[in-house]
Amino acid sequence: MTVFSFQMQESTASRLDRLAKRRRLSSGEMAALAIEEFVEREEWQLAEIEAAVSEADRGDFATEEEVAAVLSKYAGSPSSK
Repeated sequence: MTVFSFQMQESTASRLDRLAKRRRLSSGEMAALAIEEFVEREEWQLAEIEAAVSEADRGDFATEEEVAAVLSKYAGSPSSK
């Protein structure tokens, strides 16, 4: 394991302490868990963005029909408004 030392706002540290107590973890365990979850989410999000940029660079865009199908699924048919 690697040890990190950093500063955070006192209000954030207090909130972290409260969450840790509710989950029966130490503040350090809670901080490590939060950082792990953040890193996983950021890695996933950046990978998705990079994949989307690659698709766009290849000219791989949705057709008008595909866009209309998604819009009608979530917003209803434009002709029914």
